[in-house]
Amino acid sequence: MGKKLVVGIGNLLLKDEGVGVHVIRALEKRALPPDVELIDGGTAGADLLPYLSGAEKIIIVDALMGGGEPGAIYCLTPDDCEPQEEGHSFSLHDLGILVVLKDLELLEGRKTPVLIIGVEPKDLDWGMELTPEVAASLSRVIELIEREIT
Repeated sequence: MGKKLVVGIGNLLLKDEGVGVHVIRALEKRALPPDVELIDGGTAGADLLPYLSGAEKIIIVDALMGGGEPGAIYCLTPDDCEPQEEGHSFSLHDLGILVVLKDLELLEGRKTPVLIIGVEPKDLDWGMELTPEVAASLSRVIELIEREIT
């Protein structure tokens, strides 16, 4: 059985944009199954490709502007997202994670199951703290991840 990856994406310097990294830091304090690997993806793009290789399942956590209330949680697959054109991304920091996942599929000759957990941001100004609305959603995001990895 392969590894299960939880990848937190975001910029810690832009308040709610760093939600994915905050989730990884919270998960690092929990007892997780040995086949689970946590990755602080920061604002990396194609640099994530070697870390994703060989995964049995990938869970990506990122800030996502879906039009809901701040702290709203969205669960998507790459198929739920509009195709990304070069230079366009559904995530806030223009990561192009769907392009990275497509490259992974081409390199491995298979489609890895991927769950994207997006959290609606409230504030993207300078600062390292999450807003109360987004911080309040972290426990639910962690519950969703724990359910997916067990």
